[in-house]
Amino acid sequence: MGGIGIVIVIGAIIASMGIAMIMYTQYTTNFIESTVGEKITVGPVEYVVTFEGTHEGSKEVVPENTFVMIGITAKNNGDEKTLFSGGQLYIVDEKEQKHEAVYGEFSSKDLLVEWLEPGESIERTTQFDIPFDEETQYKIIIRPQKEQSTVDTALICITNC
Repeated sequence: MGGIGIVIVIGAIIASMGIAMIMYTQYTTNFIESTVGEKITVGPVEYVVTFEGTHEGSKEVVPENTFVMIGITAKNNGDEKTLFSGGQLYIVDEKEQKHEAVYGEFSSKDLLVEWLEPGESIERTTQFDIPFDEETQYKIIIRPQKEQSTVDTALICITNC
């Protein structure tokens, strides 16, 4: 009788470990690496990111350091409309310090929040307030919106790749 109980307990442990591994692999972030100018897909949206340079802001919005501007082309390849916002974008340096995008209406293409219809493509810009160094490698992170149901995250090198 005791032997059957041990077999059942060991079987339950092995089954729970198997289920845990399946859950882990399904929900672990999948980083897709690319470089500036290349197409990369996160969920239903295909992106192309370009490095547009640096600037010192405007009269209304002055950076603490330097604004690094990027251009983003986003195309919805899905069957449903989807959200695209500056909150999905981050810049990281070689020290893995992450900075959020800054909205400042620096151009008519400045990204805030956009709804993309299926098949629709838009071009926007956004910027990051960082202590920019021309010798440092910077990468853009594009995270999916929650409703896009994907674990993919883009990591795009924009300088010194």
